[in-house]
Amino acid sequence: MTEIERLIALLSRLPGLGPRSARRAALALLSEPQQRLLPLAAALGDAARAVRACTTCGNLDTSDPCRICTDPSRDRSLVCVVEGVGDLWALERAAVHRGVYQVLGGVLSALSGTGPEDLNIAPLLARIEAGGVREVILALGATVDGATTAHFLADRLATLDEAPLVSRVGQGVPMGGALDALDDGTLAAALMARRA
Repeated sequence: MTEIERLIALLSRLPGLGPRSARRAALALLSEPQQRLLPLAAALGDAARAVRACTTCGNLDTSDPCRICTDPSRDRSLVCVVEGVGDLWALERAAVHRGVYQVLGGVLSALSGTGPEDLNIAPLLARIEAGGVREVILALGATVDGATTAHFLADRLATLDEAPLVSRVGQGVPMGGALDALDDGTLAAALMARRA
């Protein structure tokens, strides 16, 4: 395999890039290597060395705990639970949540064999048991697996001694929709219309 074929093969593994799109991207990078390819390669190397998962919430950042967890202006009594970092970034882009987050790293799925032990639930429970959490917003996709995960978490949180209010994102999230694919207005409406 040549260097060009390897570049195209690696690019085609990225979400949203098939073989044809990967060839176009590789051609664009290789046509101006000094302006496009080398800076991208350096940025990828820097990110690989510096970015890590926050041990508190699961967000990706260059510091641990992340900037959201250490921001003194954030409401720590309001925890928004999301499936992945992409969902967290979508909510941050919409600028509608001023609390903190918990990234589960997936959802419960019988088909893929993902159980509760595979999700990042323990840090959420530890936060609640430490006290000060008044509400947990379950901002999970409107899929069967998202709904199953939300139901599981709501039941689990209800058993805690200091059980917080548990709410779900409301209208605006279509059935089968993913949070990171929604526009900012729809995402804002969904978060504002959350319900217990």
